[in-house]
Amino acid sequence: MTVDPLLLMPEVDRATERLLRTADRLDDAAARGPSLLPGWTRGHVLTHLARQADAQVNLLTSARTGEVIPAYRDEQARATDIAAGADRSPADLAADLRAAAARLVDACAAMPPQAWSAQVIGRRGPQPAATVLWGRLREVEVHHVDLAAGYAPIDWPAAFAHRLLHEVTADLDGRPGRPALVLRPCERRHELTVGEPEGAPTVSGPAYAIAAWLTGRGDGDGLTVSPDGPLPTPPEWI
Repeated sequence: MTVDPLLLMPEVDRATERLLRTADRLDDAAARGPSLLPGWTRGHVLTHLARQADAQVNLLTSARTGEVIPAYRDEQARATDIAAGADRSPADLAADLRAAAARLVDACAAMPPQAWSAQVIGRRGPQPAATVLWGRLREVEVHHVDLAAGYAPIDWPAAFAHRLLHEVTADLDGRPGRPALVLRPCERRHELTVGEPEGAPTVSGPAYAIAAWLTGRGDGDGLTVSPDGPLPTPPEWI
C-alpha cells in the first residue's frame, strides 16, 4: 500500500489525542482490568503502544542515519518491556504513552525527504520508512478498540477504516487456505475480493464493520451475507 507520511502525520496526531483522552479517564481498577486481547490488561495495551512508538522512532532513526537499527532488540525484549510496564498507575501509563508519542513526532520532524525512501528493519522484516507512520496509525486505532474502554470500530475515521479494509483484504488474498470472499462496503461502488470471486459469498455493510470483522475486532454485527448463510470465519489477522 502506498502511503504519504506527510499526509498521515496529522492523522496519527489526532488518533493519539483520542487514545490519550481514553487513557486519562482510566482509574486503577480499569487500568488493571482485561482488554480484548487474551492475557493482556489495559495496562499491557497502553505499555505496548508506548514501546511501539519507540520502535517506530528506532526505524526512523535508522532511515535518517543509515545505521541498521531494528524496531525491537528481539521478541523476548519486546515482551519483557511490555510486561514490566503493565502494572503501573494510570497516570504513569498515560505519561509514558504521551512522552513516547512526542518522541515519534520529533523523529518525524527530523526526517529529510530522501530518508523516507530508505529500507528499515521492521518487526516482520524490511519495509520502506514511508510505511512507518501507517503502521503507527493502525496500531493506535486498532489497539484503542482493544482497550474496551468506550472506543469502538464505529468510531474509526472513514479514511482509516477504508485503508485498513484494503490492507487486510490484500493480506488475506495472498494467504493459502483463505476463504473466497466478495466484500462490498456500502460507502463505495467498488467491490474487494479475496480469492476467486465466482461463487464466493458477498459480505456487505459499512467499511468499518467489515474491517472490524476481518481483524477480529467485531462479530459481524451490521453485515449481511449473500446468499443467506453464516459469515465465513476469516483467518487470524496479524
